[in-house]
Amino acid sequence: MRVVFRTILVIAVLAVGAYLLGFWSPNGVLMGRWRTTTPAAGPADTGTVRDRLDRLDASAGRAVQKVDDFVSDAALSGKIKSKMALDELVRARTIDVSTTGGVVTLAGTVQSVAERDKALLLARDTKGITRVIDHLVVQP
Repeated sequence: MRVVFRTILVIAVLAVGAYLLGFWSPNGVLMGRWRTTTPAAGPADTGTVRDRLDRLDASAGRAVQKVDDFVSDAALSGKIKSKMALDELVRARTIDVSTTGGVVTLAGTVQSVAERDKALLLARDTKGITRVIDHLVVQP
C-alpha cells in the first residue's frame, strides 16, 4: 500500500512540475494566452555612457573636495584650540574656535586685553589661516 501511495505521489509531483515548467520558455514567460517578454540587451550608446561617467566623476570630485575642506577646517580649528590650551595666558575653555575656508572666528569671553591679543596671535600664526575674525569680549 505504501509503495503505491509513494508512486502516485511521485507521479503527481512530476506532473505538476512538468506543467509548471511548460510555462517557461527562453524568450519569456507564458501566462495563459499572453506572453511577457524581457527586453533584449542592445548595444549601449557609448556617448551617453561617457557623459554619465563624466558627470559622476565631476560630482564625486566635488564631494571629495567638500569633505577635504571640512576636514582641513576642523584640523585648523583643532590646531588653534590646542595651541590655546598649551598657552598659560589663554583660557581655551572660554573661547570658541570655528574655521571656514581658512577664515577663523574666535568668539567667547576673555579676562584681559592681553589674553585676547595672545589668542588672536595664536590663531594668526597657524599655517593655513588666511584671516582671523575677532568676536572676543573682555570681561575682567
